[in-house]
Amino acid sequence: MDSESSHKVAVANGANEPDLIIQPGHTMATVTDKISSIVLTRPTTPGWVFGFLIGFSLLMVLNLVVTMLMVKGVGIWGINIPIGWGFAIVNFVWWIGIGHAGTLISAFLLLLHQKWRTSINRFAEAMTIFAVMCAGMFPLLHMGRPWLFFYLMPYPNPMWLWPQFRSPLVWDVFAVSTYFTVSLLFWFVGLIPDLATLRDRTTSRIKKIVYGVLSMGWRGSAVHWARYEFASVLLAGLATPLVVSVHTVVSYDFTIALVPGWHSTIFPPYFVAGAIYSGFAMVLTLAIPLRKFYHLEDLVTDRHLDIMAKVMLATGIIVAYSYVIETFMAFYSANPFDRYMMLDRFKGQYAPLFWMLVACNLVIPQALWWRKVRRNPVGLFMISLVINIGMWLERFVIIVVSLHRDFTPSIWAMYYPTRWDWATYVGTFGLFFTMFYLFIRFLPMISIVEVRSLVHETSSEQGHS
Repeated sequence: MDSESSHKVAVANGANEPDLIIQPGHTMATVTDKISSIVLTRPTTPGWVFGFLIGFSLLMVLNLVVTMLMVKGVGIWGINIPIGWGFAIVNFVWWIGIGHAGTLISAFLLLLHQKWRTSINRFAEAMTIFAVMCAGMFPLLHMGRPWLFFYLMPYPNPMWLWPQFRSPLVWDVFAVSTYFTVSLLFWFVGLIPDLATLRDRTTSRIKKIVYGVLSMGWRGSAVHWARYEFASVLLAGLATPLVVSVHTVVSYDFTIALVPGWHSTIFPPYFVAGAIYSGFAMVLTLAIPLRKFYHLEDLVTDRHLDIMAKVMLATGIIVAYSYVIETFMAFYSANPFDRYMMLDRFKGQYAPLFWMLVACNLVIPQALWWRKVRRNPVGLFMISLVINIGMWLERFVIIVVSLHRDFTPSIWAMYYPTRWDWATYVGTFGLFFTMFYLFIRFLPMISIVEVRSLVHETSSEQGHS
């Protein structure tokens, strides 16, 4: 009896499902054929064209909004006094959080030798890069004069003008740029063997040239493999602390201020857990449709969905704990400003948004305790969407609700985002999905080399048993 038949018999007899990472029956040749054919031989489907056109249309909206912003200034946004940070910083923090799961899956789990990451790490890494690109736009646009961004760089100049190194906004520049650079290098290094595979299998001369240049002369020699593995581990070691440090630095934008609701030491771990929470939710939001439309259920299995759902549940519990501690400390500290801020969240003008985020981030994800929910693609997809909405609402509540009732009642104000705020936010989705659709069309969305290695290890273990 082969492995696939024994698997079916075991499940039919009520035994626990085997701990499978990929479905039985795969060989290294079938894995290579299936993944590379999506890029090389599969025709462009109407669904891909429709999705790409939507993303590209939203990208054109972003271009229009940015042009209007350059002409009119940031006054077209809804920012005011005291809410100088509006949608721009809300969306910056949200997009940075989205980009955390890719590096965690790729780097941290690589160092821990977690094999289940192999089928999802490639598009999670791409998601990270595109999300950081979207995030990086907002601080530049928020400057009002983004062409002066180089003032944040410590470059030698005759005026001896240096950045204020005690400002967390300068720390953001260093942290995010480093994170983006390391993530991009890690993603590209992992692509090199697969690009060589596409170079060798394509029949198009143009593609052979492009993939050949990008594969950097890869021939699969022992020296190439040794350097590839060394570079992967080295970049993983660099990227792993960045998972923690980047969103920690982002949280410093708030926690070093004296604003009620921000001045808290819990923000760094709170923001990191929330970033991983929203990042894994976005990975599931992308992975579930991809496995459905490209018939990848045998590579991105129910076990992958189950593990990612468990990570979301664990980080969601940390986020819930942070909410409880934040509320407790606001009253336990006997600080009247903190107490008023928390009461304003509970029953103020923005209270509906606060209770919506509680429902999205705390209540609804509790369904992930049930295994049937974790392995139900449709239900898991809906929960991941809800979590993404809830995490955006969390950023809005932290930033806007903490600012709109400041220390001085004479400058209290409400924040109402304008159509330009919304258009800028929606436009970044156009940038994200345009890049992502191009990625899945012209590059392998699953790592061929790593899945083949996993198939080889699995077949060797079965042969010895």
